[in-house]
Amino acid sequence: MTKEAIFEKTKEILVDTFEIAPEDITAEALLQDDLDLDSIDAVDLIVKLQQLTGKKVDPEAFKKVKTIQDLIDAIYEMMESGGLS
Repeated sequence: MTKEAIFEKTKEILVDTFEIAPEDITAEALLQDDLDLDSIDAVDLIVKLQQLTGKKVDPEAFKKVKTIQDLIDAIYEMMESGGLS
């Protein structure tokens, strides 16, 4: 899966699940400050991403994720390395 495909799927999840306006979702958008996602939302997002990737996601790997681009990079790395468990 390409980073662009990951971005599109992440955007789809954010729009459908969290009702975030598509135009607000950019690579530079801060998950907490710009998109108003709290820690519970982050857990929901990780669950959705597990369904997307079919891999177990280690929440520790996402502690340093601040922006959409950080999220895309973390998912891409996870998929390239065979997942985190």
